Amino acid sequence: MASTYTTNLRLTKQGDGDNPNTWGEVLNNVISLVDQAVASYTTVSIGSAATVTLTENLGNSDQSRSAILELKGSVGGVATSIFVLIPNSPKTYAIRNVVSANTTASDAVVLRVAGNAGVTVPTGGIGYFLTNGTSVFSLNAAGIPGLGTVATKDVGVCATNIPDTSLADIRYVQTSVSSTIVAEKTFTASVIFTSAVRFEGNISVSGAVKSHIKTLTDAASIALDFNDANMFLVSLAGNRTLAAPSNATAGDVGSIYVVQDGTGDRTLSYNTVWKFSEGSVPVATTAASAVDLLVYSARSATTIDAIMLKDFKR
Repeated sequence: MASTYTTNLRLTKQGDGDNPNTWGEVLNNVISLVDQAVASYTTVSIGSAATVTLTENLGNSDQSRSAILELKGSVGGVATSIFVLIPNSPKTYAIRNVVSANTTASDAVVLRVAGNAGVTVPTGGIGYFLTNGTSVFSLNAAGIPGLGTVATKDVGVCATNIPDTSLADIRYVQTSVSSTIVAEKTFTASVIFTSAVRFEGNISVSGAVKSHIKTLTDAASIALDFNDANMFLVSLAGNRTLAAPSNATAGDVGSIYVVQDGTGDRTLSYNTVWKFSEGSVPVATTAASAVDLLVYSARSATTIDAIMLKDFKR
């Protein structure tokens, strides 16, 4: 009975009575090929050819049986994309791509089987890929359980792609979607938020709370946005009116420095949303370069209570 071969790894299946004097040698070769499929590291060179087909041998050593592939060479010269063709048989591959790309934005190495578009192996990346014989998949793209898809995994951009983690904190917060943190977190470096941050519980601060002063544009009607800051400064170069603030909400508190220019004698009027103690509208100090401070607290979006502290100097 003639020898046959396994479907996926192409290992020799000796028939009855085959190889009576070399049966053990053939068996040892099968064991070596299994070793290759489980743990061997094979380097594949690519270059000018648009398609590089991995060798595929029945019962003998080849490239496509290897567990780990290192792709080296260059792409982007003769061919913008180079396709690495693997057999149409189910298998997994760990792939290290050290191919140099002339233009990384467009040059690509694509792993594929015949009849399939394939997937791109990231330049300089190390990834795990699998094929079911008709399509090729990347675990980085399809998602590892617990990490989600490539759009939501957000596990950092460190050299190893996935940061070290402990059993005590095995889950990462997905930064591109809404998430809830249920345990205390300690930040040992600066944290920068580029959008609004809402706190719905008590806030305990053991250090200083730093605020910035927003300089307002001097104009006949002085506009201010309570979303910009809590402290403002305006230099008066003429008689002005302080407009109703935008984005005011009940509970907003802050202050506005009102500074006379070098000429002085500038007056400041107020939109009707501004309310003052006993209904007495304050008059700004009019001396040249004088500094007053208007302290405010928003009772509502349309009612801003304020008091002016006048003429700061020594």
